[in-house]
Amino acid sequence: MAFEFKLPDVGEGIAEGEIVSWLVKEGDSVKEDQPLVEIMTDKATVEITSPRTGSILKLIGAEGEVVLVGALLIVFGEEGESAPAASPAPVEATVPAAEAAATNGASTGTPAASSTATAPAPAVPAAQGRVLATPATRRLAREKGVDITLIQGSGLNGRVTNDDISQFTEGGAQSVAAPVAAPEAMPSGNGATPKAAPTPTRIEMKEDDERIPVKGIRKVIAHHMEQARDHVAPFTYVDEIDVTELVKLRNELKPLAAEQGVKLTYLPFIIKAVIAGLRKHPYLNANYDEASEEIVIKNHYNIGIAAATDSGLIVPVVKSADRLSMFQIAQEILRLGEGARDGKSSPDDLSGSTFTITSLGQLGGLFATPIVNYPELAIMGVHEIKKRPVVVDDQIVIRQVMLISLTFDHRIIDGHVGAAFANDVKRLLENPKLLMVEAV
Repeated sequence: MAFEFKLPDVGEGIAEGEIVSWLVKEGDSVKEDQPLVEIMTDKATVEITSPRTGSILKLIGAEGEVVLVGALLIVFGEEGESAPAASPAPVEATVPAAEAAATNGASTGTPAASSTATAPAPAVPAAQGRVLATPATRRLAREKGVDITLIQGSGLNGRVTNDDISQFTEGGAQSVAAPVAAPEAMPSGNGATPKAAPTPTRIEMKEDDERIPVKGIRKVIAHHMEQARDHVAPFTYVDEIDVTELVKLRNELKPLAAEQGVKLTYLPFIIKAVIAGLRKHPYLNANYDEASEEIVIKNHYNIGIAAATDSGLIVPVVKSADRLSMFQIAQEILRLGEGARDGKSSPDDLSGSTFTITSLGQLGGLFATPIVNYPELAIMGVHEIKKRPVVVDDQIVIRQVMLISLTFDHRIIDGHVGAAFANDVKRLLENPKLLMVEAV
């Protein structure tokens, strides 16, 4: 008898996920706990395993499609059994051209193309139907205190976009209960016309061009970068650090760490120095609640470590790093790094960061200007340690030097606060034995 398997709750309040790749195909025989599909959420890519042994009669949804938790995902059955008849697909609403112009053309500034038009049905309250939106857009709506069911989406098939959320909060979008007549353009308080939502640009193809769908973790990264662009006023501060003593101390401790099965890198020292700086400058370990216009100070220190993977950049999080020893931090970094590279990071491993550190490792270059990991207020980039000539006591000597670049949200973090934080981190990394007496 056919068994309907629905997308299970993967935790962390996730309401939906994107199908990254099917690991089975219709007609396959599978065993219990066998991986069936990779699902990407805002937190991580997770493998959904089979709840039973049986045959795959039907796979619901294509790769790149977003599905709700609780939505039908797979139909199981016995070998030779046929899949039950599918329910009829929702019918697109056909509306007169005048109405289409009011709902679509009015928002884009373009007239309807013909006397009749086929348009996606507008978003409706949850009691009547689900709203199409990506997990990142739903999270943005929650952060802004917006009921997403009241917003008419302008995206494909009526999907609600980040721009729709921004327009709605600024009073530039209509709820589903609002009249469909196109509103007249009204000047704002400073006499300027309200800014229209940008229209996505369709790129024309040439003969040798190729299209690659943006999906999975790359899509999550794209939405996250859009949030950072829309919600952060960035400024970057760069300084150089003489880490000669840090290099010596690490070399001294590496054999001891190896005896305990720990691979000691420079990151644990950097994390300890950062936590000491965050204790002195708590606004850097905070979020800005735009809805209430309040700063939310985080009294825990969860340090995100940006990691490059084959799928894209993700940020595993060292939780409660202030409560861990240097070697414990090193072990946690190793565990998180292996999970990220293997695509096995749990949602908990990728959530809850309060401050992020990013590094290009040994790829070279001088420095980069990292993008704040929204909704955090600061991020620090650390760069390759190189031997350089520097002046010490009026003498030119060869020292180990590393550049750091910090980006801050200037809405909350003033320049002198960012510089003071950088100087505190610099002082500890140039004199790493001071870390032993810091309350970190």
